[in-house]
Amino acid sequence: MASLLAGLLVVGTPARAQDYEREARWAEQTLAALVVGDPVQLEQKNGHRFLALYTRAAKERGTVVIAHGRGWSPDYDLYGDLRTQLAEAGYSTLSIQMPVLPSTAKIGDYLPIFPDADERLALAIGWLHARSTAKVAIVSHSLGATMANHYLINTAEPGVDAWVFLSIINGLEDMFRIKIPVLDVFGSEDWDVTRFGADERKAQIARIGGSQQVIMAGGQHFYEGKREALTALIVEFLDRVFKRG
Repeated sequence: MASLLAGLLVVGTPARAQDYEREARWAEQTLAALVVGDPVQLEQKNGHRFLALYTRAAKERGTVVIAHGRGWSPDYDLYGDLRTQLAEAGYSTLSIQMPVLPSTAKIGDYLPIFPDADERLALAIGWLHARSTAKVAIVSHSLGATMANHYLINTAEPGVDAWVFLSIINGLEDMFRIKIPVLDVFGSEDWDVTRFGADERKAQIARIGGSQQVIMAGGQHFYEGKREALTALIVEFLDRVFKRG
């Protein structure tokens, strides 16, 4: 475990003011408390290695990359529940550390590092393809969903078969350019920045076969008290999409 942590410390010059030291602290805290799953290091072109948590399903029928929201970690709160519950339901998960800025950073400050998020998603998807013949989906939350949107509309061959976005932070358009089925989920009590634009998102994803939008009654941004229902909703969607394909 110590050698893994050493590999997650700052390597080379930080790209676009990313807070690699904060990322390393998240990794240390995550690994110290890890109970389910195995830690994995994925290395970027600039030599920086980031943490991912792999949880293999006993009877795998699909795989999922999980992308967390702004400034969090692969096992934090909602993401820990998703990665374990989806694996229990038959979907192996690779929950990855997305780019991190200082705690004072605002949502807009993350825009310049979206290409870094693209690279991390591509590495995670490639890692899953190298180890399994099962189909791959992205399950992303909040700003992580906005980053996944950027990846999907800017990558010629994204390597995934479905996309689930939870409580997306609006800011990107052109969802209609995505060629895979998508599931847009948000709560009726969600953040304004998520609920705003829902009608436009629904109109765009209506052009993508097999896609749908679901408003979870009483759901908040982190789906407190709704996570089992949320997992069931994701599994139902992935089962349908993967069987159809």
